[in-house]
Amino acid sequence: MELVVDRERCIGAGMCVLTAPDVFDQDDEDGKVLLLDPVPPRRAAGTAVRQAAHLCPMGAITLVPGDGP
Repeated sequence: MELVVDRERCIGAGMCVLTAPDVFDQDDEDGKVLLLDPVPPRRAAGTAVRQAAHLCPMGAITLVPGDGP
């Protein structure tokens, strides 16, 4: 699985960071999402990452199916 974030859509709600802090962070300058790992390991790509994408109020996180590590 690969992740793509749209910083233009992001409003800085921070749900992604709270849900999957190993994969997402927030920019200190504007509070918008920072993607720490676009291809997280399968253990991280499971429930937490999917939940983070689902919880994003602006739909700024997209999961792209793939093999991933």
